[in-house]
Amino acid sequence: MNACLPTLRGAMDFRLTWLASAALLVLAGCAQGPNFETPAAPNTPTSAQGLTQYTEAKQLTSTVAVPGLQGESQQLVPADSANHLKTQWWTLFESPALDELLQQALAHNPNLEATRANLKQAEESYTALYGSLALPNVGLSLQGGRERTSYLQTEYPSVDTNLYNASVNVSYTVDLFGANKRNLEAQLASVDYQRFQLEAAKLALTANVVTTAIREASLRDQLQTTRELLRLQTEQLQVLEQQYQIGGVGLNPVLSQRALVANTRAQLPPLEKALAQARHQLAVYVGQLPSEAGLPQLDLARLRLPQKIPLTMGSDLVRQRPDIRASEALWHQASAQVGVATANLYPQINLTASLGATALTPAELLVGKWGFWNLMGGLTQPIFNGGALSAKKRGAEAAFEAAGEQYRGTVLQAFQNVADSLTALSHDAQALQAQVEAESAAQQLLDLSQAQYQVGGLSYLNLLDAQRNYQQARIAVVSARATRLADTAALFQSLGGGWWQP
Repeated sequence: MNACLPTLRGAMDFRLTWLASAALLVLAGCAQGPNFETPAAPNTPTSAQGLTQYTEAKQLTSTVAVPGLQGESQQLVPADSANHLKTQWWTLFESPALDELLQQALAHNPNLEATRANLKQAEESYTALYGSLALPNVGLSLQGGRERTSYLQTEYPSVDTNLYNASVNVSYTVDLFGANKRNLEAQLASVDYQRFQLEAAKLALTANVVTTAIREASLRDQLQTTRELLRLQTEQLQVLEQQYQIGGVGLNPVLSQRALVANTRAQLPPLEKALAQARHQLAVYVGQLPSEAGLPQLDLARLRLPQKIPLTMGSDLVRQRPDIRASEALWHQASAQVGVATANLYPQINLTASLGATALTPAELLVGKWGFWNLMGGLTQPIFNGGALSAKKRGAEAAFEAAGEQYRGTVLQAFQNVADSLTALSHDAQALQAQVEAESAAQQLLDLSQAQYQVGGLSYLNLLDAQRNYQQARIAVVSARATRLADTAALFQSLGGGWWQP
């Protein structure tokens, strides 16, 4: 990046810091927004409650503990107490396969590469604008030609001559009313916007990879469980058919078992389709074709549920979420455009200078015998333009108000995301607890039913019901565990990536 970028960035830091502070005050209803000689900020929430908690209910501090895999209680601790955990949020799942997937995605995802290129374009556009507005423009002109003068013009006989001209031209626009400065400020805000867009793209990509990998592992476990149950049911059907052939049982149990086997078999194609689609999606995330092999597979049972989650409070959330920072940059850009439109109402001062020489031979250009120079200043003041400049200023003010409302909406959406994720985290633990209890009860009932059936104390239809209930309970537990892991990843995403700043 050109050295000009950090030069002006230092001058802009106080504006960016002021805008960030004002945005927090706006959210709490204590301010009317940033004041860069622009209109007041749009209406904002009047309660500061959102800065200290995310839901109306009591702030969640821990979830219930559930026996078995991914059943640990999750503790939500203040982010300040976890500052020593400077690590990527997904490493808390302690899965080498997941880490490998994310490394490939961050290195080869095409959408992420496109966002990086957009940032590079914005940086170079700022460098170009800085060079044209903040610094004098210097140009060198070299000309040569041959001409014949007319007797009517000079009253001398016509003669053919060679004419050479060399000059250095300098021009500079005096930024008396700040139009150039605000133009640069707007372009710098565009650079910030693209930078935060890149951070947002990274966050969305990592969250999508994690949740898709968890779903893929869950589908694989559900598919394996369903196939195992289908095998057991098929074996039982073969026994029943043999008993029917010798008259040991009637046709009704055989037909019931056939229906159960058919229903279980019908569950396989949807699971296989969903599993294949999840694998294809993961391949695209890491920048591969779906036909390419070699993607690591997650084992759902080996994923560790993060037990201590640093919870960022609202006053820090707006500085941590890249989508909020990107919206803030757009607001800043709109503010600068108001300044540009305002400055265009006032005079523009241009300075130009030239230094050169004209000669009949190239060698004489260096002698300076026919040298010349000029220095000129110009002032342009709009007088009548049909109200165009005033209309542009009002339009810029309206755009500023729109950007402020969009910023406000982005902040509110961020708080909703965190509130939804916290609520989901609590309910997921409760749902897993209920499903584990249901599975345990279904297992005990199945064991008891099988024992009673073997001694003739239970009908086969009752045994089939016990098998069906146990099948559904096992699959429900796998799904509940996957949901808890995925919603934990969603909480990290809604917090802007956790507690750390890259």
